Amino acid sequence: MSTSSPTAARQPRPPVLSETQARSRALETATRLYYARGISAVGMDALSSESGIGLKRLYQLFPSKEAIVEEVLNSMHGTWVGDIEQAAASATTPRDRLLAVYDYLGRWFSDDDYRGCVFINTFGEIGAASPRIATLVRDHKLDFQQYVVRLAVEAGATEALGQQLAILAEGAQTTAAIAGDPAAAGYARDAAVTLIDAALT
Repeated sequence: MSTSSPTAARQPRPPVLSETQARSRALETATRLYYARGISAVGMDALSSESGIGLKRLYQLFPSKEAIVEEVLNSMHGTWVGDIEQAAASATTPRDRLLAVYDYLGRWFSDDDYRGCVFINTFGEIGAASPRIATLVRDHKLDFQQYVVRLAVEAGATEALGQQLAILAEGAQTTAAIAGDPAAAGYARDAAVTLIDAALT
């Protein structure tokens, strides 16, 4: 006589994920794990286990770990651009749009899971070994610099001021991650105020 539960025997199998769903889940999991643990510490086996996507299918979706890292960075770039532009758009004057960058950083640094800039972290880990990844990081940073330069010019300042303000923001990201203290955003904002007001008077 069978001792198994008829109800248990009729348990449906979980639905098979479409390619789009599987890619989305894999990238979401990779983004979270890479940021929390670092890229080198998260192998394909760990990504497969955490995402629930079989290793064979994972390699069908992404031919290599580098391919996953590239897509993660591309997605994070889009998120960063959207967040920064939204923060600047909420300000009412060109000067305040520049300072809104540092206000955004202050909110980001206060997140419990803040671990620094994923692009800086990735470059430090594998940039030297992967020219493609290094290029993605450089392009991301250049895009941010050019955006801040554009905000500076719109405020009536020089491109040089924009470069200076971008460097302030980059330094604040690293300082906050190492010190574990979001106050770096406030210090960078104070310095930005000094630079902006000197440039606009």
